[in-house]
Amino acid sequence: MLRSDSYPVAARIVFLVALAGVFLLALLPVRLSPDIGWALTVHQDKLNHAAAFAVLAVLGSLGWPEHKARLIVLLAFTGAAIELLQGAQLIGRDMDGFDLVADCAGMAFGLTIAGWTKRRVRELT
Repeated sequence: MLRSDSYPVAARIVFLVALAGVFLLALLPVRLSPDIGWALTVHQDKLNHAAAFAVLAVLGSLGWPEHKARLIVLLAFTGAAIELLQGAQLIGRDMDGFDLVADCAGMAFGLTIAGWTKRRVRELT
């Protein structure tokens, strides 16, 4: 069982793994997605971006609670970098500014959930 002081360490590890996974999935060439059994759909693209960045924001907020501003900058930079790299012709993806908007919305939602969760846990203890 994890001790309460080890939660940030676990959240940091899961955050870094999730960040690498999000980056890898975002930069996966579209032509390879059917080969791995993963179908990309245009209709859910913004939802996928928002959900990924919400999870990253929650994990990052739990892992580094004292560095929320740095986390926001890191995740915003990551979203922008993903969009710029998706715009490169090499991977066959398209750059879309609204994906960055979805990333930021997901971040805001994730930070709200993390803050609410932290307050709720403090109330229960």
